[in-house]
Amino acid sequence: MVLLEFSMSPMGKGESVGKYVSRSLAIIDRSGIDYRLNPMGTVIEGDWDQVFAVVKKCYEAMKKDCGRISLGIKVDYRKGHRGRLNSKVASIEKRLKRKLKT
Repeated sequence: MVLLEFSMSPMGKGESVGKYVSRSLAIIDRSGIDYRLNPMGTVIEGDWDQVFAVVKKCYEAMKKDCGRISLGIKVDYRKGHRGRLNSKVASIEKRLKRKLKT
């Protein structure tokens, strides 16, 4: 399974790009894959083809009215492991013996 963190935003559209980013989140949410939104990007979990297909859909939607796009991607593959969006955080919380802000 793959955890893929990405941040995609248009360039040249002003300081606030929430209008464009929210369209990507709608695509991610409708995809059915597990995800977590954070202030600087989104982490999605699935197999390689699933997660990259979602990123491609977000890119295709954004490029319709954005002439320049900034995209950063970080990938963590771990064979045979599912549910790492929760388990990675739970592992740290267990070690610290307390809940963390997520």
